[in-house]
This record gives sequence, structure tokens and C-alpha cells, in this order.
Amino acid sequence: LFGVQRSKLVPASRVGEMAEGGAGFGGFAAWLDQDPSMGDLLAMPDPSTLTPLPWNPRVGWLSCDLVWQGAELDQGPRNVLRKTLRSLEARGLAMKTGVECEFFLVDADGSAPA
Repeated sequence: LFGVQRSKLVPASRVGEMAEGGAGFGGFAAWLDQDPSMGDLLAMPDPSTLTPLPWNPRVGWLSCDLVWQGAELDQGPRNVLRKTLRSLEARGLAMKTGVECEFFLVDADGSAPA
């Protein structure tokens, strides 16, 4: 899996619609081992993950589960994580993980470190 977050901005007036039917997007564009002929994936929001953005509390962020043709997408990151956690738990193990945020500060034209 590539460790890249993807996002989709949804107006508040459409949140209910997205919660019911998901937000469609091309899986090939997210490096999910699909090609354009396979149709859209659906990102189904998980309401338990709703987090207001610290810099704009009027905007919320939600994690989504990936669904394709009515079933969980095997290589969807959250789906892979759940499967891995179940497998480890069955063997009496637990996983610890985290996010490492990396960034670079460069000058205005991007030609040198700031």
C-alpha cells in the first residue's frame, strides 16, 4: 500500500447523500490495482471517525472504507488493517502503528531549502 492520504471535499448539503451511497472515484487514480474499465470505487464514510479540523472547525474529516461492486475492496487500506488486526489477535499478538508526517521547507521557487 502506498502511504498517501486521499481526500474528497463534500458540501454539508450533500453529507447525508454521501453517508448513504458513498462518494465514487476511480480506483486506478489511487494506485489500488485497478484500471479505468473497472468502474468507480465507493468511499463509505465511518461516522465514528468524524474529526473537526483544528484550523477550521466548520469542516470535518472522516475516514472511509472502500467498497467495490457491493463488497469491501480487499486492498483498501482500512480493510487491510482490519484483516491484519484480526489475524494478529487470533495468534495472541497486537500491532502498534502510527503516522510519520514528513515535509520539506523550500524557497518560493522550490529551488533550494528554506
